[in-house]
Amino acid sequence: MLKNKIQCLIVDDEPLGRDLIATHLKELKQFEVVAKCSNAIEASQFLSEHHVDLMFLDIEMPVLKGTDFYQSLSQKPQVIFTTAHRNYALDGFELEAVDYLLKPITFARFFKAIERFLSFREQDHIAPNKTAKEYIFVRSNRKEIKINLSEILYIQGLKDYIQIHMKTTSYTVKKSLSSIIENLSDDFIRVHRSYIINQIHMSAYTKHDIEIGEIEIPIGETYFTSLKKTFK
Repeated sequence: MLKNKIQCLIVDDEPLGRDLIATHLKELKQFEVVAKCSNAIEASQFLSEHHVDLMFLDIEMPVLKGTDFYQSLSQKPQVIFTTAHRNYALDGFELEAVDYLLKPITFARFFKAIERFLSFREQDHIAPNKTAKEYIFVRSNRKEIKINLSEILYIQGLKDYIQIHMKTTSYTVKKSLSSIIENLSDDFIRVHRSYIINQIHMSAYTKHDIEIGEIEIPIGETYFTSLKKTFK
């Protein structure tokens, strides 16, 4: 296996479902199928011994549903759910799935899900060499506005925009979370695909959320383990 490839696990109780995903992935040189499992038990055993970057997980499987299996994992790879049942979409997105593919899966729809995965992967990459900064300038209402970093409580991503929340005001800026975090100090950490917080204003946290005063910011399941190490 080449280390520079994105390693994929396919979990589906139907052989045709597994083979279709594998066939689609063969068209993408950056991706490699490291295993194909027919149920959650096999997948659990494989994940206990191997690293996986992306899992394609069928929802409706015997013994243990894909969503229940994914929720039970302590270390969660990124996941794209696959199913023949449209009514599971909400369950998938509540678990912060990259995407939800409805069978039969066309390559065009599959490729769109892959682009979402690559976009999230890029956003989750935090620049390692941040310098100590005290302020940034952001463009809002046709002005370049100076914002002191110490005054920012948290930043929320809203599709093509972000909202910078402060104690008494907020600014809406056409920018992505991944681009803004590169300009912030080390006090700022990503806790969810849609949220960056300023640690200096954090008052408490649980497995599910972070408190900044009376504000509760959700913690993404894939972020919690690394966050615990940061907060120690």
